[in-house]
Amino acid sequence: MGQHDGLLKPGTLWSTLLERTAHARRYGAIQSIPTTSEVIEQGGVAFQVRILTALAKKEEAKAAQPTANPFLPYDPDLFLAEISPTHVALLNKFNVVDQHLLIVTHAFEPQEALLTREDCAALLICLAEIDGLGFYNAGRIAGASQRHKHLQLIPLPASTEPRLPIEPLLHSARMVGATGLVPGLPFLHAYAPMDLEWIDAWKEGASSLLACYLSLLRAVGLSAEAPAAAYNLLVTRQWLLLVPRSEEYFEGISINALGFAGALLVKDAAQLALLRKHGPMTALRRVALSQKS
Repeated sequence: MGQHDGLLKPGTLWSTLLERTAHARRYGAIQSIPTTSEVIEQGGVAFQVRILTALAKKEEAKAAQPTANPFLPYDPDLFLAEISPTHVALLNKFNVVDQHLLIVTHAFEPQEALLTREDCAALLICLAEIDGLGFYNAGRIAGASQRHKHLQLIPLPASTEPRLPIEPLLHSARMVGATGLVPGLPFLHAYAPMDLEWIDAWKEGASSLLACYLSLLRAVGLSAEAPAAAYNLLVTRQWLLLVPRSEEYFEGISINALGFAGALLVKDAAQLALLRKHGPMTALRRVALSQKS
């Protein structure tokens, strides 16, 4: 356990998230990064591209502590809840999206490590409380900015359709056994539906989610014992998507799991122009691997 007593009480994560976010803003613990946004369509996806107008603030703060682990110890003003005996939920200090939370292992584990049953349980606990997009950037090449293992979760809007730009393509997924392929995604990937029973009964569901995750790894040719490449994992209440990575950057633009959900971030107008010229789906294809024939 951490410095706070007691695990999260069911049904309280969202209200706690709002309360702790207000607290963190009041004490300056969160440094939200303002953005402007633009939609760029390619390949049947209306990609949301955000321009980070104050990215320098994040980069300067990171440069000031190049070797520090911000999770050991974590800033108490960013503490959200003890999710489980093995995981704590923290607010994302440099958030672009409101109510962005991190699901962090208490003890250090490398970000490249395979997800465990405990990781899956912590993610399911959060998904049961918040209908959102969970994601894992497995390693630096996949866009991870910290070495300490952590998953992330952002709430999804209830009133818009699609709730994620990539979702229209997922409706055409073709299943082959436990995993499937999405015809509109021009890069190596694996897709699987989420079973809501895993979320409703997360203690038992954690083992099932872990097995599904391992099947996705195998489907893209990664070892379930020691993956040979970086990858991004996206998880919602409806589906999972895993994408192996070949490199972090497209023309200087860093891409993490959110890119494969259809949300990209650029530093300035020059990078935005690059995305307009080449197309966001082209950028994703370039940082992923070629689909097997």
